[in-house]
Parts: sequence; structure tokens; C-alpha cells
Amino acid sequence: MENPFAEGENRILRPPATAMVIFGATGDLNHRKLMPALYNLAEDEYLPAAFLVIGTGRTKLSDEQFRADMRKAVSEHSRREVKAEIWEAFSKNIFYQPLDIGAEADFVLLRQRLEAIAAERGETFNYLYYLATAPNFFGAVATNLGKAGLSERPGSGIRSTSLVVEKPFGVDLESARTLNSTLRQSFEEKQILRIDHYLGKETVQNILVFRFANGIFEPLWNRNYVDHIQVSVCEDIGVGNRAGYFDQSGIMRDIVQNHLLQMLSLLCIEAPISLSDADSIRDEKVKVVRAMKRFRVEEVASHTVRAQYTRGFIAGENVNGYLEEQGVRKGSSTDTFVAMKLEIENWRWSGVPIYIRAGKRLPKRITEITVYFKRPPESLFRGRQVEELEHNVLAIQVQPKEGISLKVSSKAPGPRMRVRPVVMDFTYGSSFGVPSADAYERLLLDAMRGDATLFTRDDEIEEAWALLAPVFEAWSSSNVPVHTYEAGSWGPRAAAALLRPSGHRWRRL
Repeated sequence: MENPFAEGENRILRPPATAMVIFGATGDLNHRKLMPALYNLAEDEYLPAAFLVIGTGRTKLSDEQFRADMRKAVSEHSRREVKAEIWEAFSKNIFYQPLDIGAEADFVLLRQRLEAIAAERGETFNYLYYLATAPNFFGAVATNLGKAGLSERPGSGIRSTSLVVEKPFGVDLESARTLNSTLRQSFEEKQILRIDHYLGKETVQNILVFRFANGIFEPLWNRNYVDHIQVSVCEDIGVGNRAGYFDQSGIMRDIVQNHLLQMLSLLCIEAPISLSDADSIRDEKVKVVRAMKRFRVEEVASHTVRAQYTRGFIAGENVNGYLEEQGVRKGSSTDTFVAMKLEIENWRWSGVPIYIRAGKRLPKRITEITVYFKRPPESLFRGRQVEELEHNVLAIQVQPKEGISLKVSSKAPGPRMRVRPVVMDFTYGSSFGVPSADAYERLLLDAMRGDATLFTRDDEIEEAWALLAPVFEAWSSSNVPVHTYEAGSWGPRAAAALLRPSGHRWRRL
């Protein structure tokens, strides 16, 4: 199969020698995402020529036992069949080190293991630390890495170090600020890579190219031509085995604060100085979030809708309501669906409504960004058999089918003047002839190369939490109702009512 990262003769350069340490390597994330991504990078010949990965965890395992476990995980979750000869070569670079995150001495042993392997191979490595642990361990890992001499410093023998932090990054503004402060005690901001796998998806990355490499769209990308924007992150699954975590967070913290706002900020940014300068892109993203209108607490009820799913049917199967899910607290008011009306108060977007929604147990899994352009005047068609002219709609589908479509109006065949919508679209699989790489493959490669473009900076994280702070404050009172919606529906009626005053409707997905 052709390499999805190939770029003709200008192939991506391999990263420098890297030692990657995965904290929480016996967990689900490493099994489903990280190790399969590393294997696929190995098959595509994009891993560094000198590379090793050390998994850590409290379970006592030998290198051989860990390799066997990883072989099974890659076989089950890789996007393509595992080739025996490639795995054989790749697995020689996989090691395991038992480690208790709370034991400083274990981090010293980790350092000694890394130094021993480096000496044996005659290499000086960059160190990449991946925090695939529960969020409450993030600070302790960073602190103990610093105490063990595993953060970059003069004379350490380490060329550079980076710390990759998974979401959730805090649960509110105060906790996010505290975590940022803790991480920066051992690592500089430029070394901290806050990962959001949505930004590794091809279609999300393509937003910048689509806007700035096509002269026909950027002139229209403003309040003069855009009627409104919708962003939908819909899942047909329930909480599954994540009920314990999800019941403490809800869909607002789990999806909106990170994935959804990240996509929206990319969609609405001003042109950065350069697409090759990570901070010039991240500067513009922060400006978008900072420009989003803050709600007063008393406005939250009229600008947001929160809800929980009740028993219903998904694909013909009867499923439990949220309060019936195992692990959910009795009487929980946690949101499994949220809809909001936002506005960006800057010169480009002032007055353009932005509607966002995210939910579980909806009819299907789909993530889509939709831009509605203003309707043209209808006077030209007066007296003809023309109903109301529809919006031109640009739809960017992030998953499951990655692609972009544009709805335009056209004359239907025949002697009469009839206007009908026509959709022009492309998908990555059909247009480029290769499947999209998994998001983690791109993000891990960028982390090894030191490219921070697709990783979130501390100020953007804090601005996103600041935006939502009044919402959480209002929701903590009894003044904002928790609506219900039947599993398999598109959410509560109140979500449709949120758009009605502006004459808009949710897009049919």
C-alpha cells in the first residue's frame, strides 16, 4: 500500500535519534493508538534511524512479555496487516521498565536504563516523554522527571526533551493554570506538547490549505458573505466503560473545550505569517478564542442547551438511558449533549452566529464543520418556478468519511427554469488514491521532529477554559435545566429552538 505521508520527491525528513518513553504503557491508549501508530511509521520508514521506545507501568513485565503484548495490540488495532519482518526489526527497539509514578527512585532507575541502552548503541538521543496516564498523574510525572535529571540541561548528555500531555488538561480554568505551572517547573513551555488527536486528522489540517491556497474562498471568508457556521461532533455510542471518567466531566469538558474549539479556531483564524512557523499559527488561534464573546452568567440559559439521553434505539437495538449506565451516579446531571450559540467579536466575524453541538447516543457518528453562505437576492427569479433559493454550503467532514463538499444551485435539465441544489464533493480515498494515516501517526512524527504546530499552547488552553467558566458556573445552579432526548434522536427540542430566533436550522447529517 502506498505511503500516505509521501509527498513526491520531497518526502518528510526522518526525525533525529529519539528515545520515546510512554508512561501508562499497559493502558488502553498505548494498545489502541500509540503502538499501532509507531508500527505504521516504522513500516512507512519514517521513524528515526536510531529509535527506541520504553514502556513504563506498575505491572512487572520483562521486555519479551511487553513485546508480545504489543504485538497482539498492533495486530488488533493497526490500520493495516502487520508484516512479520517489519515487526521483527521494529520490536528490537521496544523495552519495558517497571515504574511507580509516585516513587522518585524509579525515575532514577529509568534514567539509568535509558543511559545504558544509549551507551550500548553508541547514540545520543532526544527524549520524548508521552503521558498516557490518568490526568491526576501528569504533574507528578513531570516533577519526578525533573528531579531524576531527565529534563534537558547543560551537560546532561540529552540533546533535547519534550513532554507530550494527553487531554483532559485540567477540569476548569484554575486547575489548568495550576497544571501549567507545575509542568513549567521542570519543563519550559516550548518543550510541552499538549496533544489533541483531532488536529492530526487530514481534513482538519486541510482547513488551512483549503482557505489560503484557493483564491476563490478566502475573499468570501468573512461577515459580508458568511451567513452562519455550524460545528457538529456526534457519536452514536454511549459512555461504555468510561462512565466513571465521563460522569465527572460531561460532553462539554470531554469534547467542546478541546476538540471542537480547536477546529473552530483553525477555521476562523487570520492568515498567519507562515505555515512553517508553529507559533505564528498558534498566535492566530489564540486570538480567535480570545475574541469569542464571553457570556454573563445570566445569559447562559438562553445561549446553551445541555441534556442527557434516555432509553431509545440505535441501529434498531434498544439501548439504556444515561442514568441506567453502569458507573453513573444516581441522579447525575452530567451533560451527554450540549448545544451553544457563539459569536466571535472581531472585524472578520462580528455578527456571524456560530452554532456548535456535541452529543452521545445520536443517530450516527459524524464530525462536520459547515459554512453557510448568504443567499443571493431572489428578485431575478420572480415569476419563475423557483422556490426559495438555498444557501451555498461548504461542508468539511472530519470523520468518518474525510472530505469536503460544496452545495451550489444549478438549473435542472428540461425546458422550464427550475433551480435545484447540486453537491460537488471529494474524499481523500477517492481523490488521492490512498487512505489517510491515523491522526496519532502524524502527531507522533511531529513531536519527534519538534514541530509544535498541531499542539496546543498554554495560553490557548486557558482562554478556552475562561470562555466556558460562566457556563459551568450557571450550570452548577438549578436555573439551567437538564433536558432529555431519546437515544437515537438528534437531541432535545430545545437545541432546535436555540437556532429558531435567527431563522436557522441544524443541518441534516
